Amino acid sequence: MAAIYQAAYRRVSSLICRLHSTYVRKMRYLNELKEDDSLCRQAQTSGTFYLFHNLSPFLQKVGEKYFVPQLSAAEIKRILKKFKETEQWIEMSVLIGCSDEHVPRFALDLGALEKSVIESELKGSFTNLQKALFVVDGKDSPLLASAQSLLQWHNSHQYCSKTGQPTQRNVSGSKRVCHASGITYYPQMSPVIITLVSDGSRCLLARQPSFPQGMYSALSGFCDMGENVEEAVHREVAEEVGLEVESLWYSSSQHWPFPSSCLMIACHAIVRAQQAEISMNKLELEEARWFGLEEIVEGLKREPRSSKQDDGSFLPWFPPKQAIAHQLICEWVKQQTS
Repeated sequence: MAAIYQAAYRRVSSLICRLHSTYVRKMRYLNELKEDDSLCRQAQTSGTFYLFHNLSPFLQKVGEKYFVPQLSAAEIKRILKKFKETEQWIEMSVLIGCSDEHVPRFALDLGALEKSVIESELKGSFTNLQKALFVVDGKDSPLLASAQSLLQWHNSHQYCSKTGQPTQRNVSGSKRVCHASGITYYPQMSPVIITLVSDGSRCLLARQPSFPQGMYSALSGFCDMGENVEEAVHREVAEEVGLEVESLWYSSSQHWPFPSSCLMIACHAIVRAQQAEISMNKLELEEARWFGLEEIVEGLKREPRSSKQDDGSFLPWFPPKQAIAHQLICEWVKQQTS
């Protein structure tokens, strides 16, 4: 009988903990905002807003640091009033999260308004997202990335792919509906694998033509339809550098908004040292080569600006800390030195 009471007590205690969990309450509140238009519309009056202009986020610089200001609804209304625009613009914002105190966070793109006037009024600047992600605090990067992805998705899904009729969004921006066909569209992400290949003592990094000069990164590519992650890793490594993966394991994942909303699935892969001669696909890569531990450690210390040499060439440097490729490289270094 005592065992039954103890089991019941544990179940009740677990339920109470879940009901009082900050995370659980926050997630359920966000779900309510997504599903209840009137509740979300009310939340827009008390929430905070991240501003964008044609998908570029608004930043403020204080000293050498960049900040992402969270503007109140009153501040947004003041900006709109300056342009003689109505407060209905606020309803074009999209819900991107909320604080632990249940303060909703929205993203609003004011691309139709004069950029320089907004920048002057708020004392900041709209910055290309790719640059912004690497200069702001790490806690702000995911919000900026998800906000831009959601805003971009709404821009490109204004019409139904079946009927050609306009789609209507809900207040939170979590979906769009074609009332002619009854189809509901939800934002989606494309899965991408990013893989750090090693032969046991070296790791393989490559450059695409679009990369900044001197930067090397792990191999990456979109998953094909019907492919699982393991199959995508095997195929991409074979396609890009002509090597056959012997074993692989999952590391972690990251949302990445380039070229659109992607889910980066990070893996480590091992190839045989006896069969490690690179046969590079020149249609996709500019360069691919093996790096030893010492060269990787030095490259991790190097800043992009310090990589240029007197003769105009560039020493290798690697993606910054906010990128999951950086995490893969650091994990490999830790494996080699442990």
